[in-house]
Amino acid sequence: MQTMWVVVADEGRARFLELREAGQDLRDVEELTDAAAHADRADLRRDAQGRFHSPSGQQGPGSGTAPPRTDELDKEADLFARRVAERLVDAHRKHRYEQLRIVAAPRFLGRLRQQLQPEVKDVVVDELDKDLVHLDERTLTQRLFPSSATRH
Repeated sequence: MQTMWVVVADEGRARFLELREAGQDLRDVEELTDAAAHADRADLRRDAQGRFHSPSGQQGPGSGTAPPRTDELDKEADLFARRVAERLVDAHRKHRYEQLRIVAAPRFLGRLRQQLQPEVKDVVVDELDKDLVHLDERTLTQRLFPSSATRH
């Protein structure tokens, strides 16, 4: 069997897992986290909600809290998707895997697809738009490879 990697990711965490042989559980290889996503995301949301006033400068009708701006959150997510894609291309060039499955939260999956290099896209065998990043290796194996997980 060719070595398969599974990347399980959301906008703040990416786990790289490996399946070397059918019937075995996935095993964690490494993990990337976006420290800004964990530490600053709440701050970015709070900072994005500013007060605004009516054109006359008075509070009242037409004043209140501005809707949150997501520009900074989107930039952080795009940068993290780029980091994940760079890690995948680096590992592929080092022959760490021959096949790739991507499991990512729906919004992040789209961002990650945009960042993948053609050589990595060519080895993607499956994509799943689910947020499963917090599941353990055994549960992930059962969810992603149900027929091989029953052989234990």
